[in-house]
Amino acid sequence: MTYSLRIADIPVTERPRERLLSLGAKHLATAELIAILLGTGQGKGKLSAVGLGQYILQNLSQNQRDPLEVLRSISPPELMNTPGVGPAKATTILAAIELGKRAFQSRPLDRTIIDSPSVAAAALSHELMWENREIFAILLLDVKHRLLGTQIVSIGTATETLASPREIFKEAIRQGATRLVVGHNHPSGNLEASQPDIDLTRQLLAGAQLLELAVLDHLILGHGGHLSLRQTTTLWDEFPQGD
Repeated sequence: MTYSLRIADIPVTERPRERLLSLGAKHLATAELIAILLGTGQGKGKLSAVGLGQYILQNLSQNQRDPLEVLRSISPPELMNTPGVGPAKATTILAAIELGKRAFQSRPLDRTIIDSPSVAAAALSHELMWENREIFAILLLDVKHRLLGTQIVSIGTATETLASPREIFKEAIRQGATRLVVGHNHPSGNLEASQPDIDLTRQLLAGAQLLELAVLDHLILGHGGHLSLRQTTTLWDEFPQGD
C-alpha cells in the first residue's frame, strides 16, 4: 500500500474500513486500525491515514520499544508531537485505548461462579492486569464458589508487595466468605512465581485449614496473561482445602 496515497484513491476493497467490515478487525494491521481512528492523514501530498498510522508506530518503536506497549500509557502531548496529530486525533486514539482496556478488564457479573483460573483472572484483571505497581487482591466467594466481591489487600512498589495472611483472612471472615482466590500482579509481565510467592501461598493454605476456609488458588497476572499456582505447584496436595 502506498502510504502517501489518499484513502479515497485506494481500491474500495483495500481500504481499512471496508477490510474491517469484510474480514473483521483482527485481520487488519495495527497501522490500519490506527488509520480508521485517525480518519485523515497529514494533508494533500503528505502521509495518508494509513501512512500516518505507520509513522506513529515507527516513532513509538524507537530504542527497540514495543510500540503497542508505549501506546497503552502514552500521554496526549506525546501523541500530539507527531506532525498531523492534533487534539481531535489524539483524543480519539486515547479513548479507543482506554475503551479496549476496560473491555478487556471488565468484571464478571456479581454472583458469577468462579470455577476456573481463567474466570478468576478475569474477575481480578480490573484491579491487577495493567498496573505498574504490585497489588495484592482477593476474590471473596461463598460455599458454592459464587463471587461475593473483590478486595484489594495491599499495594506495593514496582517490584514487590506485602500481603499479610492476617489481613487476607480478616477480610474473608468480615465479609462472610468461605472460599477465596488470592492474586497479585507482576508489572514486568514475567508470570513466574517467586520464592516469596510460594512461601506466602503455603502460609495461606495452612492457615485456611485451621480457620475452616478454603483458598482455591493463587494467581499471578500481568500483561494480559495469568498463571495459576494451583495448576503449577504441588502445594494443594500438601495442604488439601476440602473445596
